[in-house]
Amino acid sequence: MVNAMEIPRSVIGELGAGITSSELRETAYEILIGACRSSTGSKPLTYIPQSERNTSTDRDRSTSSLTTSPSLQRSLTSAAASKVKKALGISSGGRRKGGERKSGGTVGEMIRVQMRVSEQIDSRVRRAFLRIAAGQLGRRIESIVVPLELLQQLKQSDFPNQQEFEAFQKRSLKLLEAGLLLYPYVPLDKSDNGAQRLKQIIRGASEKPIMETGKNSEFMQVLRTVVMTLSCRSFDDQASNMCHWADGFPLNLHIYQVLLEACFDVDDETSIIEEVDEVLELIKKTWVILGMNQELHNLCFLWTLFHRYVETGEIEDDLLFAASNLLAEVENDAKTMKDVDYSKVLSSSLSAMLGWAEKQLLTYHDTFSSGNVELMQSVATLAVTSAKILVEDISHEYRKKRKEVNVARDRVETYIRSSIRTAFAQKMEKINLSKSSSKNLQNQIPVLSLLAQEVTDLALSEKEIYSPIFKRWHPLSAGVAAATLHVCFANELKQFVARINELTPDAVQVLLAADRLEKQLVQVAVEDAVESDDGGKSIIKEMPPYDTEAVIGTLVKSWIRTRVDRLKEWVDNYLKQEVWNVQANKERVAPSLIEVLRIVDETLEAFFLLPIPMQPALVTDLTISLDRCLQHYILKAKSGCGTRKSYLPSLPGLTRCSAGSKFFKKKEKSQVPMRRSQVGSTNVGDLFGISQLCVRINSMQRIRSGVDALEKRTITYLKSSGSADYKGTKFELSIAASFEAIHELSEITSYKIVFQELSHVLWDGLYVGEVSSSRIELFLQELEHYLETIATTVHDRVRTRLITEVMKASFEGFLLVLVAGGPSRSFTQQDSVIIEEDFKSLCDLFWSNGDGLPSEVIDRFATTLKTILPVLRIDTESLIEQLKQAIMQSYDSSAAKSRLPLPPTTGEWDVTEPNTLLRILCHRDDELAAKFLKRTYGLPTKLS
Repeated sequence: MVNAMEIPRSVIGELGAGITSSELRETAYEILIGACRSSTGSKPLTYIPQSERNTSTDRDRSTSSLTTSPSLQRSLTSAAASKVKKALGISSGGRRKGGERKSGGTVGEMIRVQMRVSEQIDSRVRRAFLRIAAGQLGRRIESIVVPLELLQQLKQSDFPNQQEFEAFQKRSLKLLEAGLLLYPYVPLDKSDNGAQRLKQIIRGASEKPIMETGKNSEFMQVLRTVVMTLSCRSFDDQASNMCHWADGFPLNLHIYQVLLEACFDVDDETSIIEEVDEVLELIKKTWVILGMNQELHNLCFLWTLFHRYVETGEIEDDLLFAASNLLAEVENDAKTMKDVDYSKVLSSSLSAMLGWAEKQLLTYHDTFSSGNVELMQSVATLAVTSAKILVEDISHEYRKKRKEVNVARDRVETYIRSSIRTAFAQKMEKINLSKSSSKNLQNQIPVLSLLAQEVTDLALSEKEIYSPIFKRWHPLSAGVAAATLHVCFANELKQFVARINELTPDAVQVLLAADRLEKQLVQVAVEDAVESDDGGKSIIKEMPPYDTEAVIGTLVKSWIRTRVDRLKEWVDNYLKQEVWNVQANKERVAPSLIEVLRIVDETLEAFFLLPIPMQPALVTDLTISLDRCLQHYILKAKSGCGTRKSYLPSLPGLTRCSAGSKFFKKKEKSQVPMRRSQVGSTNVGDLFGISQLCVRINSMQRIRSGVDALEKRTITYLKSSGSADYKGTKFELSIAASFEAIHELSEITSYKIVFQELSHVLWDGLYVGEVSSSRIELFLQELEHYLETIATTVHDRVRTRLITEVMKASFEGFLLVLVAGGPSRSFTQQDSVIIEEDFKSLCDLFWSNGDGLPSEVIDRFATTLKTILPVLRIDTESLIEQLKQAIMQSYDSSAAKSRLPLPPTTGEWDVTEPNTLLRILCHRDDELAAKFLKRTYGLPTKLS
């Protein structure tokens, strides 16, 4: 709470003339007695000495001069509830801490006690007023100057000693100086002789004691003349019967505040007396002397209640409650009261109260709780109403911007934001201190996670305790608090996010806590804005999303990138060390693949173990990244194995056969070395042997089955996390890449077997020289060995594919021997029977009495050979005619008639294709064919 020393004793400034508080109190009491005397009209007043008063009966007391008016004569035995207390919202009938008053006392006696006026002074004042009344019968109190009259009526004999008498005289002159010179009701003219004369009299009296104050003394006659002249002045310069000696500002307010102090129990400074109605009724009789009215009374009483509350240690909340209720009256008064002095006091009073209240409201979380929330209601009312009056009824600037300003709402919003920020900072500091003092403990919860919970609790307590109070002035009070907390936490969260670069458990915990907090704050704001005009849009705009999901997504993507990059490095390293050993494991797959699949599976499991809300997009990112890693493995695994074309032999140039004896052919055959001269070169080594290629094929098949298992496991993980979105679970790249790799590796393996491993019995041996002595048996024997190796090595899911590819390669090799075997091969028309028998043996090898490839598969791939083999049976003349017809159909007929063009090699072997027919003719071992080829194309008999 605010220190009472920070609140001014009075907002109307200090009085000049050196008037002390005790002197002011005696003066106030004198005015009160005089005002009450005057209210009796012409009713005679009597005086009973103190000694008689002490021994009189209750009946005598009821008629004594203590009660010189009907008001003062009222007994205190009434138990009726106070109307004033009811209006101020204070309960009546409270027990006095100083004990109950004796019944039968009078209001006048009680006021004397309340104002701490001794019975001696009271008796002296009453005697003086009796004398005044006797000498000026019928004159009202407002037509006399009380200090002047008392100065004349009271003699030294009325005082116990000379010192008190002189003090009385000095006080009287001080009051005249204050009321007529320092704070006159009507401003003085600088050239006013009366004012100058009064100054001289007061100065002279201060230098030496006043010897004579009787009615006929020269001093009193001069003083009376000057005082009455000054006091009877008016604003219209007309003579007035009313004396203005105590109604000048701020003297009148100082005196009135002293009178209002009588409303508080002298034995309990925090308690308003039960008889406050009667006391105020008497005090209001002084209005005519002090120039007071209801508006000034309300303002003075407001300040008195407020100051008493602060001065007494802020322990009696009823006083503040009463002040806040009375402020509503002052608010109404301020709208109509345009007096300059009133406005000045109003501004000073409200500024002081507003400053006091705002020091508490700007940090209301420190000051108020559920236990004293009613007090906060009073403080808030005091602050908001004071601010409204200061701005709306006093500020000229406000009138220009009336439509733009909502004072109450703006003030309340300032209090909420200020206190929320302070409370947030305190929570943060408390958590940091707690963490630093226990920094050695294990498994500590991150600071921002703790802070998020504290902020959540703060938001809920705000909504439950404080917002209902502020909602009176601000319809979105809870929303403002939520938005402010949102911004405060956002600042801390931004700093935290800026410092993290990887997905740690602490980071996830903080981000999830932030997400929960944000949802709670938004819910508070939305619920608070249900009945607002804009539906709370203005508040929601102040709460830009934390985007924790995006932050988590970014961190997860980074997590994925890190692990995928690491996996790619492992893939490269594993493959560098991989030897594709067929005996490495039972599955006959690459150990490197088993390790890669294990890491992929562990990565997948680790991802779903992350304590994050599962996002389908992140699952897709992960599966795509892992899919690419497996694709990378596949591409690296098949790289360097060559291609189908790299194993195909280069086709020899076209030559013609020369007719010769069988001896020559046998001699020619014996001269043919067993070589692989026409086989295309490739990077061949242990890593690319047939068994190693088979291991690669098995590995590709293992990837397909492994990917299928990964997809199923991913769906299981998603189901367990509550997600029904399975779109991102497919490993499409690796599935397609593995399928393609199996096809390519099968083709490469097949062509390697046929054209490299078996080239000595096929390309370099089959039908070289005499056809009957170089048939296909050797090729079939060695090919069968390779087929057996494939059957025992390759996975059954891809074995048929590989054997099919071997068959295709064998068929192509057999065909190339027939149409592009080079000058070492020549065929007669009769050799066609042997060739057809050999081809059937080749097909039977793959059919294997029904245990091999299906006959329809064999037939489908043997179609080309089956159409070409019959051509070998055709006689040479017919063969030449077919060639001419094919060329005529393929080329311009006019060009073909002059000279048959040489058909280019297309590789598309067919009986209708000119180059195919030409090559068959080149290998025809008869004179007609040789002459045609020499005459038409000039082909040599051998390669140069």
